[in-house]
This record gives sequence, structure tokens and C-alpha cells, in this order.
Amino acid sequence: MGKLDGKVALISGGARGQGAAEAETFTREGAKVVFGDIRDAEGKKVEAAIHAAGGQAVYVHLDVTSEADWESAVKTATSRYGRLDILINNAGILIPRVPIEERTAAEWDRVMAVNAKGVFLGTKYAIPAMRRAGGGSIVNISSIAGIGQSQHQEPAYAASKGAIRIFTKVTASQHAKDRIRCNSVHPGPVDTEMFHTAFREREAMERRLQRIPLGRMGTVAEIVTAVLYLASDDSSYITGSELVIDGGALAQ
Repeated sequence: MGKLDGKVALISGGARGQGAAEAETFTREGAKVVFGDIRDAEGKKVEAAIHAAGGQAVYVHLDVTSEADWESAVKTATSRYGRLDILINNAGILIPRVPIEERTAAEWDRVMAVNAKGVFLGTKYAIPAMRRAGGGSIVNISSIAGIGQSQHQEPAYAASKGAIRIFTKVTASQHAKDRIRCNSVHPGPVDTEMFHTAFREREAMERRLQRIPLGRMGTVAEIVTAVLYLASDDSSYITGSELVIDGGALAQ
């Protein structure tokens, strides 16, 4: 018996890193998964690996800033698998930190479009399908940047992740009546390609790790375990909550 037997999940940003690990883990736990990204070649490889392992999943092209792509992704889930029970708003981008006065409006808009608008659109199009299914679970991947350690955060990224945090609570409050739960996950630094891209200099990486009491980055597996918990019925009485996974960073 898997934790997600009989459920159908939709995951954004699933072509690599945490999103790919979520897709693979969810299928092992019994879910049928639709996952999307803009990196189609990488996404198809993840799809093939899931099929080789005996899982049921389909990759779709999904630009999270596109309403048409979200509408199509939800339709793929419901037409192929008959329902939608879980949405993981995982897609996000991180850009190198600069002072506010040096951040361009175009850079700001791009970060907000992917990180915040993408979560809104995914939720908007998933809710009707989840309502028809009798309920569901939405898990939004935010960050500790959306809660604290503000002196050290990139401004556009922090603002976008803070927006996710509050939007999660609004969603949870407004759609509890539909038996749709919504929670946010707030990782600290995680050992992914995206994080290393933002911290190319060794000195910057070392300074970041010094602000973590456990003294290391988190692993993808540690985050995915928490996402699985919130997606599953194990967390059936949890909604509107924020789960921090940061090695103690916010405790300082």
C-alpha cells in the first residue's frame, strides 16, 4: 500500500531536481502523475525513467506563466486519469542577489511571474477539478525567504515567496468548504542545481551556510518527504500551515 494509492497528482517544474524527485516518489507511492516543465527533453527522460520503474506518469509542456498551459495540464490529468487530487506548485526561479536599486523591473517581473503568478494560475485551474473529485491537497513550495532572514535575501525572490505564503492561507481559508487543503513548504538552502547557480562563488556559499545551525544544505529527499506528507491523507487535519525545513536557520 502506498501513501497516494488511487490519487492523481499534477506537479509543476518536474523536469529536474526537486520536481522530478516528487514525480518519481509520488508514482512509487501509488499516484498517477502528470508533471510539466519548459525543459521538454529533460522532462521526457524523467517520464521514461518512471515508466521503466513501473510507474504511471505523463509529461506535458508547462510554462507556469501561461493560462493555456495550465488549463491543458489540468485537462490532461482529468481526461487521462479521471480526476485531480493533488497539486504541487513546485516551479520556481532564483536569481543572483543584488541591491534593490540595481534590480531591473524586467527581472522583478520575471521572478514574480514564475514564482507567484504561476502558483496562482495552477491553483485557479486545479480548484474546479479538485472540487469535482470531492476535495484535494495543494502544496505550494515557498522558501524561508518568504518568512525571514530578510537582510540576506534577494528582494524579488523574497517578495515572490512571501506572496506564496499568504496566498496559501487565503486558498486554505476560502476552499476548506470544498475539502481542499492548501499548505506551504519553506525550505532553506537545498542542494540543487538552481541553488548552486545562484551561489557560484565559494565565499558566498560558505557565508550562506554559516547562517544555518546544522551547518549544511538540505537534501532534495528531505524536502520531498515533507511534500509527500502534506499531499497525502496523513496530513488530513492540516491546512493553511507553513512547514519550515531549514536546518534551524529561522530559529536564530
